[in-house]
Amino acid sequence: MRIPAHVEQVLRQRAQTGETLNVYVYDTSAMRRKLGLLKSIMPAGVEVYYAMKANPHAAFLRAAKEAGAAGIEIASIGEGRKALEAGFSPASLIYTGPGKRPEELRWAVEQRIRTIHVESLTEAHRLQRICEAFGATQDILLRINANFDIHEAQTTFSGGSKKFGIDEEKLDEVMPELLGLSRLRFRGLHVYAASGVLNVSDLLKNCELVFGMAADIESRYGGVICDIIDFGGGFGVDYLETGRDFDPRAYAAGLDALIRRFGYEGRTFFLELGRYLAADSGWFCTEILDIKESRGKKQVVCAGGINHFRRPAALAINHPLAIVRMHRDPVFPGQESVRGESVYFGGPLCTGADKLANDVHVDEADIGDIAVFGLAGAYGLTMSNIEFLSHPRPEEIVLA
Repeated sequence: MRIPAHVEQVLRQRAQTGETLNVYVYDTSAMRRKLGLLKSIMPAGVEVYYAMKANPHAAFLRAAKEAGAAGIEIASIGEGRKALEAGFSPASLIYTGPGKRPEELRWAVEQRIRTIHVESLTEAHRLQRICEAFGATQDILLRINANFDIHEAQTTFSGGSKKFGIDEEKLDEVMPELLGLSRLRFRGLHVYAASGVLNVSDLLKNCELVFGMAADIESRYGGVICDIIDFGGGFGVDYLETGRDFDPRAYAAGLDALIRRFGYEGRTFFLELGRYLAADSGWFCTEILDIKESRGKKQVVCAGGINHFRRPAALAINHPLAIVRMHRDPVFPGQESVRGESVYFGGPLCTGADKLANDVHVDEADIGDIAVFGLAGAYGLTMSNIEFLSHPRPEEIVLA
């Protein structure tokens, strides 16, 4: 990984303060470029929402708004309030996720957000009662746990037993009851099969199967139209630097062909993108405090660990890594260093699970250098065990 010059410059400036360096650096230029590209290439009717769970920092919400995202996909009342504070209107919010609390549903109905994505009949009936109390009608999508999955995905959300949505094979018993709830206006489907998919054809196959599901529902229930279809996200990021970047142009062309083939022109299609938009707009940068050899392997101990950057350990994946050399004076003459070898990176936490990188090759590293983990703009600080051991929260530096 090559560290952008302006990012390295900021790190060197911060290192001069004498305090242990442990920061996130954000530059949302890449996110803005991606949103601009997607808006220009996607078929008519495709609306790109920023899934703010990837990074709820105000800089990312501002980038989404200024770059023309259709709105924000929220999964809690807290995210909803942050989106409104960032200037998004309630009508530009879509609310997904299991386990919505009654007070969250009341807030969403009171705010008149665009769609609530129903995950179960319990949630549907709860929402019906809330709408009755408000004298309101709410547009909903039904989330379905499809009877298929994408095998090469980082994380799957369909196939097998899942907490997400209603099993596809239960639609015949669920749909009549759902359609009978007078305060809920059925608008379509939400089917999110997988996250972190690099193979475009896999995601397009998901779209094809979802279109077939919509056509089947419409044939079974007269007058029902799935005029909104939410594919979730799924656009992958090449964390392993294999050169297999996701091709959004190929996806857009394939989706356009499917829309025409099914005769779905004029309908609305949601994409909820988080990681794909945010990942390459952030770097986690942490000072190396110690290096020691342990039974044939070097252990590199940093100021920050999974309390500040949990994703590598949670998904058992190495992020791109580079070292900013600081050329500090050694603590003592015989201290360890890294020279052209594979090592382990971890943080200061009292648990063996505190791993930032496993068996990663490093050309040179010394105590006092800065380890920079790339593609850290998504699922970074807010995904982490921030309170564990009560270490200081890392600073977040916004460059653009």
